[in-house]
Amino acid sequence: MTLTQLDNFYLQKEEPVRGCLLALREIILKQDAAITPAWKYGMPFFCYKGKMFCYLWVHKTILQPYIGIVEGQRINHPDLIIEKRARMKIMLFDAQQDLPIETIETILKQALDLYKTGIIKTK
Repeated sequence: MTLTQLDNFYLQKEEPVRGCLLALREIILKQDAAITPAWKYGMPFFCYKGKMFCYLWVHKTILQPYIGIVEGQRINHPDLIIEKRARMKIMLFDAQQDLPIETIETILKQALDLYKTGIIKTK
């Protein structure tokens, strides 16, 4: 079995960041059957019906894993931060702590609703 760039992204991370990213991947994928993993721009993305929905990355300066919400500027949530981005917002995680699963699911649901209601057009 050959590993993809997507597989390698997770495998190259040290624990506890790897475990945190893998847990986030599972949380994202279980939100909707139409969410699929993809490798775009050198990072793991998740698409909803072919449209970029969110991605996982590790913050360059504070080295914390995060979910980037592509349409984050349309979501108002205290745990989402915009930094220097115009469109996307991110939610940072401390890999040493338990993930706030309910908060993550709330934010992902708000983001998904943008696509499901047609605010963000899908194919």
